Amino acid sequence: MSREGELEIEAEIEQIRSLPIDEIRALWRQTFKSQPPPALGKDMLGRMISYHIQEKALGGLTRAALRLLDDIGRGKPAVETARRRLKPGTVLVREYQGERHSVVVASDGFVWREETYASLSTIARLVTGTNWNGPKFFGLRLSSGKADKTEAALRSPSRRSKQRPR
Repeated sequence: MSREGELEIEAEIEQIRSLPIDEIRALWRQTFKSQPPPALGKDMLGRMISYHIQEKALGGLTRAALRLLDDIGRGKPAVETARRRLKPGTVLVREYQGERHSVVVASDGFVWREETYASLSTIARLVTGTNWNGPKFFGLRLSSGKADKTEAALRSPSRRSKQRPR
């Protein structure tokens, strides 16, 4: 999308912010062809309309993101929803006892030190000399319910540009 198109969207969103609640509700009916939820105030209705405008212009959430949100909405634990789908070419890095270990995901396994292994656990065992859960060793598993900081880094970025409603 061109910078001009982005500016048009920003102007439209800014105009929505300045509307009184009655006009925002009318805009909701026009946009979504339904009555606005009575419990939602001016700010939330405006944000939802703004998101819809941006979604139409810039693209929506990926299927994977929608599936993740649906799982979370159904109450599935984060560990279940954070299933890793590592794509070939993804590089996993772990520093262990002062040495940096890089593993490249390949279509037929994991490449470490120019050798291909069938599992991350095998590599973790070779690195540490003890039995380790490979995905946990390389930061791909949640431990004790903590937020997974590697999730966003490992997930492939969408090809579409996205912005949040302002």
